[in-house]
Amino acid sequence: MIEIQTAGSVQVLTLSWGRVNALDVETLGELTQTIQELARSGGGALVITGAGRVFSAGVDLNRVIEGGAGYTDQLVPALSDAFEALFSYPGPTVAAINGAAIAGGCVLAGACDWRLASPEAQIGAAEVRVGVAFPVAALEVLRYACGDHAEEVLLGGRNYRGDEAVARGLAHRIVNEDLLDAAVAEATDLSSIPAQAYSHTKAQLRGPALRRIRDGAQIDDDVRRIWGADQTLQGIADYVERLRRR
Repeated sequence: MIEIQTAGSVQVLTLSWGRVNALDVETLGELTQTIQELARSGGGALVITGAGRVFSAGVDLNRVIEGGAGYTDQLVPALSDAFEALFSYPGPTVAAINGAAIAGGCVLAGACDWRLASPEAQIGAAEVRVGVAFPVAALEVLRYACGDHAEEVLLGGRNYRGDEAVARGLAHRIVNEDLLDAAVAEATDLSSIPAQAYSHTKAQLRGPALRRIRDGAQIDDDVRRIWGADQTLQGIADYVERLRRR
């Protein structure tokens, strides 16, 4: 589900699962484990991207509908673990947003230090429009990434592309040439910074958000109950049906 390739001093992690690189419990677990192992082995520079034409369309909603509350009780902590692992990774991380990065896909990109996007990539946090609450880790990652635009992005649930995405902190730069090459070049440049200075500075910058994430167990209990409620599951099913009719 996670392909790993080496490009010089950079490890390229490619989400490769299904047609739209949707996130399920298994994919999230593999991603978390991979990032944690890389952190323990030295925390070198990473590029995160998606296979095909999609970065990640977010949570696999069909699995949610099929699995119900029993599945969402596993999914919410799996999402939180993956987002926190990437957000707290000590080395440089660059997202190569090669296509749609929606909901959980948007959060994964937001957890990276630097975000490069293709001109056609749609990026947005659609959770409220689907009818689900944000795990603490997801909300804090996007609050950090979007700054003054966090309320607009999180409460509006819109998708953005191009300069609109850059203006809201969802991307740092739009890349018209080879996106992956540009992301590897960016990660390579960041990896030339002394590792201790980089990781210490990053930890200070993200410390307040990480403390809120790690203190958020009670909120995530509420999030799990919201995700697993019958009304929410029916709303997700209706949302998926509307997407199919488009």
